[in-house]
Amino acid sequence: MTTMLPGQTPQPPLPPTPEEAVLNEARRSRGASVGTLSFFNAIENTEGSLLNVIGPLIRNGFGIGLAEIGVITALGRVARMVFGPLWSMIADRWGRKSVLIITAFWGVFTLAAGFAQSYQQFLLLYGIGLIGTVAAEPISNGILSDLYKDTERGKAFGTLRSVGTLLGLVITPVLGQLGNIPDNEGWRYGMYIMGGIGLLTGVMVWAFVKDPRDALKKAGLRQGKEDQFRFADVPKILAIPTMALLAVQLLLITSLVLLAFMIFFFTDVRGYSPTEATYLYTTFIAGFGISSFLGGLMGDSFVKRMGDKGRIVLMQIYLVLFAGMSFLATQIDWPSRTFDYGIWFIFGLIGSIGFSGCVLPMVSTVVPPQYRSTSFALLFSFIQGGIAAILSLYLGRLAQQYGLRPVFFWLVTVPYAVNALYWFLFYRTYPRDKARMDALVRATATATD
Repeated sequence: MTTMLPGQTPQPPLPPTPEEAVLNEARRSRGASVGTLSFFNAIENTEGSLLNVIGPLIRNGFGIGLAEIGVITALGRVARMVFGPLWSMIADRWGRKSVLIITAFWGVFTLAAGFAQSYQQFLLLYGIGLIGTVAAEPISNGILSDLYKDTERGKAFGTLRSVGTLLGLVITPVLGQLGNIPDNEGWRYGMYIMGGIGLLTGVMVWAFVKDPRDALKKAGLRQGKEDQFRFADVPKILAIPTMALLAVQLLLITSLVLLAFMIFFFTDVRGYSPTEATYLYTTFIAGFGISSFLGGLMGDSFVKRMGDKGRIVLMQIYLVLFAGMSFLATQIDWPSRTFDYGIWFIFGLIGSIGFSGCVLPMVSTVVPPQYRSTSFALLFSFIQGGIAAILSLYLGRLAQQYGLRPVFFWLVTVPYAVNALYWFLFYRTYPRDKARMDALVRATATATD
């Protein structure tokens, strides 16, 4: 804040640059884009994680075990690792909106998987379908980073995740009713439904999503250096201490495998029917959707109260609570199903606080704008996808041999508790990296004036 001298006339604010004017115009009409991207991400995520909901039906339909389920789950994680960055590269060349439309129509392979006559056919068709579902998250995150300023990004990421998750409250119970279809054929209709809705989202993206980068290109402008995915930028990104620490801590973020095998925990350990298990899963998702939105608001609030260390404090609180709730939810046999519903709802309320309120905004804050696409794809597609693929393969085998309860303890509860301690390292790196990035932004703005 500038101190005014007596009698000094306040200077009028500088007019926006042409780039800022275009971005401000795009931001004024961002509501439709965010709403559509939220719905699109919800459908793509559900399409890519159908095993989370109808996995027991697929297992019964083909007569397979948890080891084979682990293979199917790992396929999705490998697709995320390999094709997440590739879709980002294609989006840089042909446009982010265009790629989202293409991957929406990729849902035809998910639809085709419903006609599979063997486990091998299903693995092939659904595996191809999974390739298209992994583009939504990194590309949408990049668009949101352009639509919102730094002080609003926690709310933005939280909104995207929460709206998308809450839509699952409608989708999941509907898919759960497929367990009532005789002859274990209900899973086929799940593929038809999600593949068909996926085609519809392509039309919605075409009609309602406005990409600020497209507006800049149309006006013959660029937002500084172009924000594109480049493998050559990976060493520069990992040279930022905070980003290197974020990459390592992904080894301890094992919620993806928890979500993948949660429905089997309900059926195999707690004795729920496949249909009932989807209701309990929906309860968790209800809390998770609220958590995504609250996490974004909490992250922004912690920053206002504690400054640069606020998101680190919130992340540690989140990790401790997640470890504790995973223990209560998976390691204790509660006396009634009412307790089950309550515990899993509370677990969901905690589930996404750290991602939307801490991790995503921190990435956007410490990396230069031109590296954001590469950063999101590197962390959450390539690295996290690879880790989750390996964990899914081994979790399925270990669960088949030892049971899901001990596997969840050692592969979910313990890693989250350890991660809470690991995050003490960020108190040294994050404030310095953020200050360095703020100085760079100010210097760039000054140079363009």
